Amino acid sequence: MISILNKKVLLYLFPFFLGLLTSFSLPPYNFLILNFFTFPILLLFLIYNQNNNWNSFKIGWSFGFGYFISNIYWITNSLTFDESLKPLVPFAFIIIPLFLGSFYGFATLLSSFFKFKKNFYTILIFSVFFSLIEFIRGFILGGFPWNLIVYSWTNYLSSIQIISYIGTYSFNLISITIFLLPITIFFNKKLNSKILILFLLFLILLSNHFYGNYKIKKDNYLYSEIKDFKIKIVSPKISIDRFFEANNEEILIKELTELSDPKKTDKTIFIFPEGALAGVNLEQLKNFKSIFLNKYSNKHTIIMGINTEKEINDDKKIFNSMVVLDNNLNLINEYNKIKLVPFGEFLPFEKFFKEIGLKKVGYGYESFSPGTYRKVISLNDKNFNFIPLICYEIIYSGKINLKKENTNFIVNISEDGWFGESIGPHQHFSHTIFRAIEEGKNVIRSTNNGVSAFIDANGIIVSKLESTKRGVIEINDYKKFNETFFSKFGNNIFFYIIIFYFILILFLKRGEA
Repeated sequence: MISILNKKVLLYLFPFFLGLLTSFSLPPYNFLILNFFTFPILLLFLIYNQNNNWNSFKIGWSFGFGYFISNIYWITNSLTFDESLKPLVPFAFIIIPLFLGSFYGFATLLSSFFKFKKNFYTILIFSVFFSLIEFIRGFILGGFPWNLIVYSWTNYLSSIQIISYIGTYSFNLISITIFLLPITIFFNKKLNSKILILFLLFLILLSNHFYGNYKIKKDNYLYSEIKDFKIKIVSPKISIDRFFEANNEEILIKELTELSDPKKTDKTIFIFPEGALAGVNLEQLKNFKSIFLNKYSNKHTIIMGINTEKEINDDKKIFNSMVVLDNNLNLINEYNKIKLVPFGEFLPFEKFFKEIGLKKVGYGYESFSPGTYRKVISLNDKNFNFIPLICYEIIYSGKINLKKENTNFIVNISEDGWFGESIGPHQHFSHTIFRAIEEGKNVIRSTNNGVSAFIDANGIIVSKLESTKRGVIEINDYKKFNETFFSKFGNNIFFYIIIFYFILILFLKRGEA
């Protein structure tokens, strides 16, 4: 009885600790090498414990639970700012990783129907289903593609240049295969075969590294100087506690304007983050017009995150917006956020939850309404246009580029104070690097209490302000790219590679028959 109990405990605990260890391959730790051990051990554990499909599901689920509980624990920090939400902290800490971990349970479950064996096509089958489930996780119920395994490569810039052709999800699939290749030393193969496979792994990694280095050096010739105007990224680091203080708007606005240090004769675009003025909507901001007129001139344009309100069919709608303003606070252009954060920006089943006293985590009680479409915003007087993205809209691979619209820039504004002093801001920032390479766009990122940066179209961090620092980044040049292969074809490429994997699996299966 005790041995049966111990075996059941092992069935849960061992993959749980494997998942927990794997999470240290992600930013900000970036111990990529861990994946070359944890993934082969996970697959071996599945091979030796495939008594039934339910066992396989539990192993994957436990692995996922360990993985997510150690890398998204920061979600609970957002519940600590409101006394009414604090009782939910222990539930969120457990339930969210359990839910996300279930995706990995389904990955191992689906793989197990093909019967795990010590052969190469088992590696391919596991890679296909694991990456497909990761893809589904990025879209189902609005999607949460946070911390895909592929983000382990964040610090290896030369190795991720390939995503400009195949995208993040495709490289995620290939990465899982690469991480699993060391398992072949346990297969019943001749020594020469094992050496050949490990040599192939080394050759793949080395070739990709050298290609990436070549691409970065080649693309350095694509830098263009910004001649007619300046761009300033403003990172104020206003404490998120001040969101809930009344009558501090004028102090915050003066703090922002002083930090931006406008020169009235210099044609400049100032980019303020999301959330810096959380208690002020666009109409209320106009009460402080005199401050802006005093500090800024008609040569200045201000891009900022702020709430906007509209009457649509006799219904008041509140939007989380990125607005473009002149020094007189006239609205030049705006974008309303499309992908809203569940419970952070809107309350699912709002009527029910309000009845029991719950509200969204962010500022205010009303839920935001989603915007209807995204467009390139053009500032014709400064010959500057950009794709607007607010907060975690930057994490969606293949959902950014706008067809037939030409621009070299993405502007991403965010409020990362909800993460607290955790690993969250670093993880959020890593997604930004991947989007820059995929789309071939220079990313201008302004955050409050997060990592602000200017990232070129190869994912190179040109300038950066850590989440602990306030300051201003001035942009002087950028890379002028053509459309990338991935931005033309998007995630269709992922499914083409999936088809190739299945053809290879069938070919290997037939060879064994």
